[in-house]
Amino acid sequence: MKRVAGIAAAAVLVVLAASPAHAEAEHSCTVPAYLLATENPLPKIAEAFKARAPMRVLVVGSRSSALSGPDGTARSYPARFEVALRNRLPGIEISVTTDLHPKETAADVAGKLEKIAGEQHPTLVVWQTGTVDAMRAIDPDDFRTALDDGIATLQKAGADVILMNLQYSPRMETVLAASPYLDTMRVVTQERSVPLFDRFSIMRAWSEAGDFDLFAQARTIGVAARVHDCIGRALAKLVIEASHINPADLGVR
Repeated sequence: MKRVAGIAAAAVLVVLAASPAHAEAEHSCTVPAYLLATENPLPKIAEAFKARAPMRVLVVGSRSSALSGPDGTARSYPARFEVALRNRLPGIEISVTTDLHPKETAADVAGKLEKIAGEQHPTLVVWQTGTVDAMRAIDPDDFRTALDDGIATLQKAGADVILMNLQYSPRMETVLAASPYLDTMRVVTQERSVPLFDRFSIMRAWSEAGDFDLFAQARTIGVAARVHDCIGRALAKLVIEASHINPADLGVR
C-alpha cells in the first residue's frame, strides 16, 4: 500500500507538466460548457452580490492547491481565482484565503471544518479533496460519510460549498483507483445540492485537446502556474454561473 501511494504521489507531482511548445504558446484551456453546468446554486454568494457585500471565499485544500517557489502563492489557483472574480465583479470586495491540509483524508478535514468556519466565517468554501483518500484506498462509504458530514457542517455555519475533485493525470490512472471517489463526489454533490468543480474531467479535456501535455516528464513551475491560472478562471466562471450573477448589473460585460 505504501508503494502504491508513493507512486501515485509521484504521478500527482508530474501532472502539471507540459510540452515545450505549449510552455511557450499562449494557453487557451477552454472548458466545455457541460463541465461547468450545474443546477445546484450558491445562494450565499448570490445574496452577497445583491447586497454588494464582501465575498469571503475559503479554499480548504491539500498539496495540489499550492505552488512552490518564491511567488508560488500568487500564482496558485486560489490566487488566480481571486483575480478572476475581481476582474469579473469590479467594485465587489472579494477575498480568497486558503487552509491547506496536506496528507489528510476527507474525514480528517471534516472534523476540523466547524472550527475553521467558526473562525473565518466564509461566504463560500471550496473544498478540494479526494486525492489522499484514493491514495490510501479509504473505503468509499467512509469517504462519502466524511463528505456528507463536512458539507452539513459548512452549510450549518452559513456557507455555500463547492466540492473540487482530484487532478487528472494519465500516469496516475494506471496506479490509482480514482473512479470510486470521483463517483462518490458526484453523488454527494447532487444529494447535498452543492456544485461540483470537476477538476479531473476538466484537466482530462485539456489533455485531450492538447492544451497541456500531461504525459510529459518535465516539471516546470511556469507550466504549472498556467494550469493553475486556467483552473482559477474556470472556477470563477462556475461561481458566477451557479450563483446566477450577471456582471452586467455592475455596468461591465
